[in-house]
Amino acid sequence: MTELVGLADVQAARELLAGVTRATPMEPSRPLTAALGGPIWLKCEHLQRAGSYKVRGAYVRIARLSAAERARGVVAASAGNHAQGVALAAGLLGATATVFMPVNAPLPKVAATKGYGAQVQLVGATVDESLVAAQTFAERTGAVFIHPFDHPDVIAGQGTVALEILEQCPEVRTIVTGVGGGGLVSGIAVVVRALRPDVRVVGVQAAGAAAFPPSLAAGEPVRLSAFSTIADGIAVGRPGDLTFTHVHKLVDEVVTVSDEDISRALLMLLERNKQVVEPAGAVGVAALLAGAVEVGAPTVAVLSGGNIDPLLMLRVIERGLAAAGRFLRITVRCVDRPGQLASLLTQIAEHRANVVDVVHQRVHPHLRLGEVEVALSVETRGADHSDTLISALRANGYQVFAAPEA
Repeated sequence: MTELVGLADVQAARELLAGVTRATPMEPSRPLTAALGGPIWLKCEHLQRAGSYKVRGAYVRIARLSAAERARGVVAASAGNHAQGVALAAGLLGATATVFMPVNAPLPKVAATKGYGAQVQLVGATVDESLVAAQTFAERTGAVFIHPFDHPDVIAGQGTVALEILEQCPEVRTIVTGVGGGGLVSGIAVVVRALRPDVRVVGVQAAGAAAFPPSLAAGEPVRLSAFSTIADGIAVGRPGDLTFTHVHKLVDEVVTVSDEDISRALLMLLERNKQVVEPAGAVGVAALLAGAVEVGAPTVAVLSGGNIDPLLMLRVIERGLAAAGRFLRITVRCVDRPGQLASLLTQIAEHRANVVDVVHQRVHPHLRLGEVEVALSVETRGADHSDTLISALRANGYQVFAAPEA
């Protein structure tokens, strides 16, 4: 089915969602506004019920099933946010839910999905593989498959985000949002093209899982042979047929950002905006920080989800600090003599850098006799401070190398 969703569909979806979902807040971002020279607002969908916008589309889809269909139960596949949205919506509407999730799905998302009452089955390494398993389950049992993005009811539900944006920020000129399968950006574009055709809609994908750019270039959905990104919520290997048509016809541009860009954005959102967001939810901000989007202020960036694994958060914060030049990993090679390590650490301290950990290694094939290598993790105040520290160490006779990525 490739007929476009219309504004009336989104408005009808909003009526269905009354009293179920909340109108999430719109918050100003002072650091982004200062950096980009115009008002930047954050649409806080990570504060939606179940932690993301996904409950909007899931509820609309399940609410429009017949009583007989709901009695058969629903089935879905997701890395986490759609899973929670379906589980919550099914519970509210009295339907049983089975959700297939990748085996490496974040544990908090798995636990939350179970907490909303769904039966969870961990199958496959990716969402695409979980989708196949869910569709097979639907065919075998008669449960209704609730697609995470490629259905008009789902797109209409997600489009209600745009109705709120236009009411909360009527002067908006650009809307930037993350893109996985394309349901959210499709719904936003439907509303914007109908009510505010002057507003630019920009989708953002993680560079390691960007199926839309090659698909748009080919004029049809193209499946990625492989993909990998920290933004598991938008790691989708192929656009949907329906969402591809919407993006192709209605969205102005789809850009990509690196995992380093995403990590930097997450760190800024946490430190400066006090917002805890998952990687997929921060890609819009990442694109703004990286200069990947031509900003027509006021700009609204959608923070689409906040369901982040605390362990992943620790790694992402460290990666964000490194991307911002505030966390430095180096190896220093020097002569092996008493007091040498103390001297090295003293010099680092004199430059007001903080050593986090040290690994002292004497035996390695690439070390010469009488030589030692010290691997250091160091907190600095930024890229300039890191460069100054490295230059000072080299000036004092140390061989300094960037440590390999862990």
